Parts: sequence; C-alpha cells; structure tokens
Amino acid sequence: MIAPLMSTSPNEHVLKFVQDMIDLAQPDKTYWCDGSEEEVQRLYKEAVKTGSLEELNQEKLPGCYLRKSPQNDVARTEHLTFICSPKKEDSGPTNNWMSPKEGYEKCRKIYKGSMKGRTLYVIPFIMGPIDSLYSKIGVQVTDSIYVVLNMRIMTRMGKIALQRLGTSPDFTRCVHGKIDLEISHRLICHFPKDNFIWSVGSGYGGNALLGKKCMALRIASCLGKKENWMAEHMLILGLEDREGKKTYVAAAFPSACGKTNLAMMKTSLEKDGYKVWTLGDDIAWLHIGDDGYLRAINPEAGFFGVVPGTSEKTNPNALEMIQKNTIYTNVLKASDGTVWWEGKGEAPPDGVNWLGHPWTIRSSEKAAHPNSRFTTPASQCPSIASEWENPEGVPISAIIFGGRRAKVTPLVYEAFNWQHGTYLGATIASETTAAQTGDVGVVRRDPMAMLPFCGYNIGEYFQHWLNIGKSLENPPKVFYVNWFKTNEKGEYLWPGFGENLRVLRWIADRCQGKGEVSKTPIGYIPESLDFSGLDLSENQKKELFQIDSQAWKEEVQSRKEFFAKLGDCVPKELVEENESLGKRFS
Repeated sequence: MIAPLMSTSPNEHVLKFVQDMIDLAQPDKTYWCDGSEEEVQRLYKEAVKTGSLEELNQEKLPGCYLRKSPQNDVARTEHLTFICSPKKEDSGPTNNWMSPKEGYEKCRKIYKGSMKGRTLYVIPFIMGPIDSLYSKIGVQVTDSIYVVLNMRIMTRMGKIALQRLGTSPDFTRCVHGKIDLEISHRLICHFPKDNFIWSVGSGYGGNALLGKKCMALRIASCLGKKENWMAEHMLILGLEDREGKKTYVAAAFPSACGKTNLAMMKTSLEKDGYKVWTLGDDIAWLHIGDDGYLRAINPEAGFFGVVPGTSEKTNPNALEMIQKNTIYTNVLKASDGTVWWEGKGEAPPDGVNWLGHPWTIRSSEKAAHPNSRFTTPASQCPSIASEWENPEGVPISAIIFGGRRAKVTPLVYEAFNWQHGTYLGATIASETTAAQTGDVGVVRRDPMAMLPFCGYNIGEYFQHWLNIGKSLENPPKVFYVNWFKTNEKGEYLWPGFGENLRVLRWIADRCQGKGEVSKTPIGYIPESLDFSGLDLSENQKKELFQIDSQAWKEEVQSRKEFFAKLGDCVPKELVEENESLGKRFS
C-alpha cells in the first residue's frame, strides 16, 4: 500500500475516534481515503491482486468487477441486528434490543486485535448532496477493501466529507470489521443516543456498508424524530407529462414488489410525451420545506440493487446502467468474462458460479445467488433526473404504498386524508410466494416497508408520521397500489412493468385536482383509467377494482390483530381508523 494522501484530519473528534479504533483493532497499516479517481483505480488493482475482486471483461464490461462471498455471508442478518437504546421500550416491539453497555462490551471484545496483519481504512463520507443542508456526515473504519470500493460508489467519499464537516463533532461514527466472517462473531449494533454504529463479523453489503440501511435508515430515523424530518425506505421519481410538468412521488414497497423497476421505469407511453425520471430507488430523506411541501433528497450516490430478474423486459434502464463501472456480487462469471444471473432474459452460458465452481446448464448448483447484487453509480442511470442532486430536494406531491395481494386490494386507491394514508402505510401487507418460503399466501405486515429499519419504537414512528402531517401546509396525497391481483386461475390481471405508468398518470392527475373518482369504504378509486392498447376484457378491468366486502372484513380483523401484537404503543388515531373501516363494511 502506498502512503495515503491524507494521514491526518483537522477535526480532533474524528482523530480521536479513529485512534481509539486503531488502538483496539491493532492494524498493521492505516489508510485515509481521499476519494480521488487515482485512488479508486489503485484500490481496484490491489483488490484484484489480493483476490478480493475479480476483473471482468474490460472490453464488454469496462470498469466492472466481480465479488464472490463466503456462503455464510450473503444477506442481512436481522436476528443479529440490535438497537442499543438506554431503555428497551425505546427500541419498541419490532426491534431486537441490547443495552448500550452490553453492546459496546460485546463488540469491543470481538473487535480487539482483529486487524493484526491487515489495513484499517478510514472512509469519511457524505450522505446526501454535497451542498445540501439536509445531508449528514459519517466516518467509517473498516478492514475490507470491498467495502471501501462500494462506499466510493454509494456515497460522496473522501476529502470532500472532511471539508464539509470542518471541526464539528456532529458525525455518525461507523465501525466495521470482517473479523473471521464467522456467524458466531457477527453483530450489527446501533447506538442512537451516541450516533454510533458497530458491525462485526460480516462483509455483506447490508451489514458492512454502514452508510446505507444502518445510517441512512436506522440511525437517520432516530435523528429525523429528534430534528423533525423523516428517513424512509422509499424510492423517489418524477413523472413528466406531455406539457413538461413534473410530479414528484415517493413510494414504499416491501421486498419483491418491483420497487427498483418502478423507480427506473421505461414505458411504451413515452411516445405520447410521458417519461419517468429517477431520483432514487431505495431511501428518501423528507424535510418540511419553506414552501410547506414535503421535500425529498436521495441520501445515496449509487444503487446497491438485487440483480436477479433484471432484464430488457423488466428494467431496461437498470440493465443499461450496469454495463460499466459496476461491482457485481455473487453472479455467474461466464467463460468470456461477462456475467449472468437468473432472469436476465438469455440462456445461461458456461462459466464459474457464485460458489467458485465450474458451471454448465447441467449443473445442480445455482449459477448465481438469489440475493446477488450490483453496485453502480446513480449518475449512470439513463433515466436519472437532472434534479437528483438538488440540495433543496424535490417537492413530493404523492406518497405511494404498495404490497403483493392476490385478491383483497384493488389496483390503486387514494386515501381520504393524511391520517388515513398513515394508517394505510402502517398496515402494508404482502403475501408470500413459493419462491420466498414455500408457503403461499401468508400475510406479512411491513409498516411503511420499514419493519427491519426503524431505529426506535414503531408506535412512536407512527405518531411521528401523524405529527409531520399536521405540520405540512401542502401535504402529499397518499395512495395504495397492488400490481399483483390475480384471477381465479392465479394469473396476474395487470401487465405491470412499464404499464404501471398508467396508474402514475392517474395519481398525478389527482395531485393536480383532476381525475374523477368513486368513494368506497377503503378510499377513492378511479372512475376511469387509461386502458387503451391493453388486451384486457371488461370483466378483467372490473376485477382490478373489485372490493370484496367479506375479504375486507377479514382484513380489518387481521389489521386489528397486528396492532394488538404491537401493543399500547400504536396511536389511538390508527386504531380508530381501523375501527372506522370495519364500520364502513358493517
């Protein structure tokens, strides 16, 4: 390793934090990342030399590399993820809790001496646009060059972060170490009161890229509650109509509901002058603007996406985006140095699978892991919006919630008001598929798609939503969508993908005071939707918006039971919303 460009920081708080970790981990070397292009190219070469990454075909996939993970380290480990708040009730009924004293003691014991023979990298980084008042600073230490290179893509990293921080002590302290990658030494601990994250024993992105879920959601949600803003597991997109007017939307979906595909949608309706612009695919930080609107920034600089299922049909923008300057994780490496994954839309080639074993179509092993990933700069997305780094954020006119339901939920409906919309978000549900668990149709509730990511008591989080709504002069309208309704044969009624723009157009119309609706017990549904050019019968159109009273009575009971499991922390307003829904079906 050549000498670092920056071996000191003018910030005494950063220096003390880093020195404490050096004294504990005892690395052979310390390297301060500066974020330069020269640095990143040198680190890629070193990663290939040490076997951390494999270089791919640089003619066909310029700037692309491959990472193969150990078999026991391929996903987030929620059961080993803890909120270390002073009181257990502060973490609430949906989080694993550990006292701060126990959390620090366990992490220090595992971390002690763990970097002997290794390099400790110091990564100063910014979450959010560089010049935004809404952005936050973090400093991560790690022994993983893979983490460094991913953080270089996912954040604004290096000298720029230390310059922005100045002499302030206000930064998130992020400690990471691979240790030996053994599950017995794996912990991901969050200390909201101290603005501190400590992750040991894993090199997987969600456990190791601490600016992402750990800081941008779990810690940021706590900061948002304290500072009166919101950190949400939401995409951000802009819908441009044929007159050039843009409507900005934030949307939350549980996994396997097409979140990234919606954020980067490419549609046949572009010929009619409509276009979707991407601002973010995963996380939104929402602040109350001076204009009374909820304004959103994307705190990330890149996309860390699930690659299986990404194809020319499902997400052509994403497919184009990852053809250069991308780190692939746990995909098949073809014999020509390109990559393949399930759902790519082409026949699998011979090559080496994610386990490092020779692979052909006759092999019994998986070619790529189901949770294989790509990390790529957001600036490469063909549909990236010109406003995606606007330091003020963009004004959100609509918030969309959605889940995967075969029968109960119609294609789209609008909430009566903000409180009703908060209730819809708090009761988001998806039904499992055979591919997920082997059990079909099991209802899983995931409030605001934040169940694994809310850093404090979920009931207080619901109350925070209600309070934010009361503070907004121009609150967004709230909608609920379901792309997955099926007929009696189990076939999807709605074509989805690019045709989802038809629903977005109706939502945009509603935000502009247009679009006729019918009032139903669950909310407002469209009196008409653009079905032109779609091969849908009148009966199918009717089924898409059918509201089954008996099914909804059962849904009300299911939601009541869900709130009961959460306990007394659920705001009375949401309990009353559920009771009112039941009465409307009585």
